[in-house]
Amino acid sequence: MNDSSWGAPPQAGQAGYWGPTERGPVQGAAPAGPAYDAPEAQQTRPMPIVPDGPAYGGDQDDDRGAARTGGPLFRDEDHGAFPGGNGAGFPSEDHGRFPDERYGGRSGGPSAQPHATPQHDSSYVPQNPEPMPAAQPQPQPAPAPAPPKKSAGRDLGAAIGVGVGLGVVIVASLFVVKAVFVGVVAVAVVVGLWELTSRLQERKQIKAPLVPLAVGGAAMVVAGYVRGAEGAWVAMALTALAVLVWRMTEPPEGYLKDVTAGVFAAFYVPFLATFVAMMLTADDGPWRVLTFLLLTVVSDTGAYAVGWRFGTHKLAPRISPGKTREGLLGAVSFAMVAGALCLQFLIDDGTWWQGLLLGLAVAASATLGDLGESMIKRDLGIKDMGTLLPGHGGIMDRLDSLLPTAPVVWLLLVLFVGSG
Repeated sequence: MNDSSWGAPPQAGQAGYWGPTERGPVQGAAPAGPAYDAPEAQQTRPMPIVPDGPAYGGDQDDDRGAARTGGPLFRDEDHGAFPGGNGAGFPSEDHGRFPDERYGGRSGGPSAQPHATPQHDSSYVPQNPEPMPAAQPQPQPAPAPAPPKKSAGRDLGAAIGVGVGLGVVIVASLFVVKAVFVGVVAVAVVVGLWELTSRLQERKQIKAPLVPLAVGGAAMVVAGYVRGAEGAWVAMALTALAVLVWRMTEPPEGYLKDVTAGVFAAFYVPFLATFVAMMLTADDGPWRVLTFLLLTVVSDTGAYAVGWRFGTHKLAPRISPGKTREGLLGAVSFAMVAGALCLQFLIDDGTWWQGLLLGLAVAASATLGDLGESMIKRDLGIKDMGTLLPGHGGIMDRLDSLLPTAPVVWLLLVLFVGSG
């Protein structure tokens, strides 16, 4: 590129032309002389055309200042003809007649006062300083979420306390007076019937008659204890008939579903509970009932403990998402060990291998009973049947495993050691 690309350079003496002086060549321009005209000379950056204006002063001094600082002749300590100037007769950057207007100076004659610069005045403050941008707070990375802790879903303290209290009442009544224990079973049956029929009416508008169910249920338990299986079947039939008749006093709309629910409730709660009373009639009846209760509780405990710690494979997710196959294996293992110990040491003429089979059967029936009530509660859209027992729910939430297990234990004990 040559100078013609920028246009003809201004002549010496023209405004804006910084020609060669005794100070030397201007920085950025080619030196004067033959070397400049030689065609083989190395071309340098051409001098840009400067708009017409005063030769010195104003913002143009910025460019000149940059040019003047190039060589040793333009140091500030070289003072020349001008006050505060350099040896070349030009004012220096910091002193002289042509102060930089940007720092509050003004162009003028020799009487112009030197102005302050950042290098010479510590009190210098630039005009209209630009504000520093406010420091933006750096976003803190969100803490990693803690892994969710497994929870039992209930108040374990209350559950344990209620369970221990019920156990004391049951054991005390069982080994003191058998009739008292039969009364405890009858009361539990009535409360369970009340919870079941109340939830049916609330959630499904099914009006199963509670009065004949409660009276017939209590009578069923007593008949089983007094007359055995024959008395239990007779009481069951009479209770079903009472439900049919009682419902006739209401309008016919919904009669079929109401009586069907009533007969189901009579079979599901009091009739199955009757087998507990029938176990009590044997000579070692209290120990048989205790074995039945222990195996059921141990099965539930083993399922919970193993399933909570190791459970990963769902057993029946559509019915009870909390139950796992690992929990079922825990229930079977715990129940079989407990069954072997109970049959060997608590039941007359019992052996350990019979206890293994009894424990296996109890684990299966208790799990099916739990799933059965879970199916009922899912159909009703509820979590618990009641709130009577803190940490447990209702009475029916504790009877769900016991009720279907009672006839299984009664039957196997009769087969193994007799009705005694």
